[in-house]
Amino acid sequence: MTDDTLEERFTFRLSRMNVFIALGTLTIVLIFLTSILIAFTPLREYIPGYTNVGLTKKLYKLQIKTDSIERDLVQKDRFIRNLKDVINGKDLTEDKPIVPDTLKRYSNIKIKRSTEDSLLRLEVESQSKYNLYKMETMEAVSQKKASLVGFLFFTPLKGIITNEFNPAQGHYGIDIVSKQNEAVKSVLDGTVIFSNWTLETGYVISVQHSQNIVSIYKHNSVLLKKTGEYVRAGEPIAIVGETGELVTGPHLHFELWNDGRPVNPKEYITF
Repeated sequence: MTDDTLEERFTFRLSRMNVFIALGTLTIVLIFLTSILIAFTPLREYIPGYTNVGLTKKLYKLQIKTDSIERDLVQKDRFIRNLKDVINGKDLTEDKPIVPDTLKRYSNIKIKRSTEDSLLRLEVESQSKYNLYKMETMEAVSQKKASLVGFLFFTPLKGIITNEFNPAQGHYGIDIVSKQNEAVKSVLDGTVIFSNWTLETGYVISVQHSQNIVSIYKHNSVLLKKTGEYVRAGEPIAIVGETGELVTGPHLHFELWNDGRPVNPKEYITF
């Protein structure tokens, strides 16, 4: 009310709910303003637990510069000392003398074979004592693979591979299924060393190539070349078929051998 005329200016009603809402709103506003003040002003540096990010970067750079200066000072000090020794005619010496390791006494180490080690050596030596075959190292195997990479193999037959190369199961080649009466071609230039009928694999033809490479083609219906004939890469040598007791359908069983060992044809030929 007005003091002079006692005229009513405005009115408001005070209740518990209104007081709670007013105090809650005021508290939220104060917390929001305080958070903004701490997050975006330098006042946060005075709060325990908050540090200036730029100050940490400056300290890191100063530490790097200090290490560089210390390293340069050590090198310059060593240079000055060596220069003085050269002027005075003294021999140059290392700054850090070699300190012998006294923790390890190598003279007291005694190497003795245990009974188990001797028995194991005897067993291994007895197993390979009468072995007539020379074990090949991994380096020799990798060199053989590298020697095959240099050859440009012709695809013997275009088709779908139904059985992969798996020496563990006795399958030393791949099976290729294609159209009927498709021609089987030689992968490289070479001489036919076998061209005949076998009970298990039907009509088989084998070609000897250079550098001890042999290609074998099985389950053919017709053989177009005889033993001793010279064939060129890509020249037809047989017709795909399904002959032999081990055949399950018309396909070509193709094997590739190098130095008497079977290799996976898919690593060198695109089918």
